[in-house]
Amino acid sequence: MTVPVINARLAAEHPDAHCELNYDTPFQLAVATILSAQCTDVRVNKVTPGLFAAYPDAAAMAGADIHHVEDLIRSTGFFRNKAKNIVAMANTVMEEYGGEMPRTLDELVALPGVGRKTANVILGNAFGVPGLTVDTHFLRLMRRLGITTSTNAVTVEKQVMPLLDPAEWTMFSHRLIFHGRRVCTARSPHCEECVLADICPKVGV
Repeated sequence: MTVPVINARLAAEHPDAHCELNYDTPFQLAVATILSAQCTDVRVNKVTPGLFAAYPDAAAMAGADIHHVEDLIRSTGFFRNKAKNIVAMANTVMEEYGGEMPRTLDELVALPGVGRKTANVILGNAFGVPGLTVDTHFLRLMRRLGITTSTNAVTVEKQVMPLLDPAEWTMFSHRLIFHGRRVCTARSPHCEECVLADICPKVGV
């Protein structure tokens, strides 16, 4: 079994796979992705309309009352730390990049609250720069499918990158995440419905 075969099957199964966070700008995507840590995209999408109405861009967020931001994002969990990171990120974007999100991995991961996963989400979806978004679903499926035994996101990212055409990295991430949310769920995977069932070793199932 190869990663391109997995990708091809998932492409046919989930032709509508996409980033499920709602946003209008790269900055808003960065904020939404930070909020999505330990939180569902559905919940984030309920919070961001009010947040972005109050603070639509880096300039507005940089001058935000952090307690107001906390109140607006409270339901996403870890709201104090998230608010601190979002406001700090906005200030850095204003001071170092004139209010525009940077476009390289190294610059993005240097921003407060932005790790490799968030950076790859921004690069792949806002700027069209290929990247693998290794979240909990990606990690779980890669282990279940026997592609890796690692639980480290950076390790798995570097293992998978050479196995697939870079042009497919962003969409492969979306397809895996779609599949992980809808079919290959954490506690009770629906193997009887899975297009990968015949080639999956079902590690840990």
